[in-house]
Amino acid sequence: MLWVCGAVYLLVLAFLGWAIWRSRHQTGTAPQDHHMRAGLLTWALIITAGIGTLATASFLVDRALAAARQEDALIIRITAHQWWWRITYLDPASGAWIETANELHLPLGQTARLELAASDVIHSFWVPNLSGKLDVIPGRRNVLDITPQRVGWYRGQCAEFCGLQHALMGLDVRVAPAEEFAAWLATQAAPAAEPPDTVLARGRDLFTSGPCAACHTVRGTGAAGQAGPDLTHFGARRTLAASTLTNNRGNLQGWIVNPEALKPGTLMPATELTPEDADALARYLAWLR
Repeated sequence: MLWVCGAVYLLVLAFLGWAIWRSRHQTGTAPQDHHMRAGLLTWALIITAGIGTLATASFLVDRALAAARQEDALIIRITAHQWWWRITYLDPASGAWIETANELHLPLGQTARLELAASDVIHSFWVPNLSGKLDVIPGRRNVLDITPQRVGWYRGQCAEFCGLQHALMGLDVRVAPAEEFAAWLATQAAPAAEPPDTVLARGRDLFTSGPCAACHTVRGTGAAGQAGPDLTHFGARRTLAASTLTNNRGNLQGWIVNPEALKPGTLMPATELTPEDADALARYLAWLR
């Protein structure tokens, strides 16, 4: 599509320049008008044929892709929120659903069926290096199949304006060999471990007894909130706040204490903590791997 449209664009500019040049060097009108009408009709037919060919090819390819869906595809449910992504995997081994957020992991060479939904407004799922984009609409579940062919990290993005922080509704996508993906999924299925020292234990207690637990889940603890992302293995993620910031302890402390300053319009409220408590809580979340 890019090459065809680019070539047509250059042709249009070339003929526009030629028409301007001709208009400045010709004195008669009748013969030139006749030839111009014939030329316009010819190009109208060529452009119509080209657009029709591209539209037909796109329609046939989309149908072929839909018909080629594999029955043994990995099922992943992705729910778009303002402004983050809830991601849930159907574990092929146990049949259990394993929830994460804002970081999509895919096995190399295996088809993953993404079941896309929205909790609030219209969003759009787009990972340009892996697939086309598909709108995510409240009350409807759209399906997108992806079969990644190259290992690596890829950038995803909401491609439909969905509110103030639309531009910061990112998504990190990791394509890994099948064995690495299986090990990662097994780790995600496990509950959070018991903190090994008093500082981490203090951070855990602050999390489970404070406002964090009202919105977030850490499996293996008393925190079971559903309004925000699951944080059971949050420390293993590359970014926080839907790819807004690098996931390190400094950014994490700032996000906990005053998220509005880092991502204006976010629905996460500020948390009043002493510097010591903020450090303990950030250390605990960074330790959750």
